[in-house]
Amino acid sequence: MKSGKQRKAEIKAARLKRSAGLQGVPERLAAYLSANVVACNPAQLAPSNSYGAPDFVHRGYYVDTAFRCKECGAEGIWTAARQKWWYEVAKGNVETRAVRCKACRAHERARKEIARQIHQAGLLAKRARAQQ
Repeated sequence: MKSGKQRKAEIKAARLKRSAGLQGVPERLAAYLSANVVACNPAQLAPSNSYGAPDFVHRGYYVDTAFRCKECGAEGIWTAARQKWWYEVAKGNVETRAVRCKACRAHERARKEIARQIHQAGLLAKRARAQQ
């Protein structure tokens, strides 16, 4: 028979394990994964018309994912924390994955901004010609 103190410690450990999203994972593997794992909250994901759920929803946690940049070919790591932000805070599509490194993302944003400015300048010139 366990004391109340022992039972309370067991309950606390179970809660911590659930909150870490490592339920069903062996203890020594959970200790290894805890550095590169962030719990998933499926209620925060953007609605999707997919028939299935992504792997991280089934697992219950995000894991660091390796990728190769499609622009420069550099190897990169899409961290679990970044994935959580993308899917749950920014409400990104659950089918998307990281494809560009940080430097190439910044370059692509700058390219799009320049294209947007050129487009806006063209629209202003077109309106000015139409008013004449």
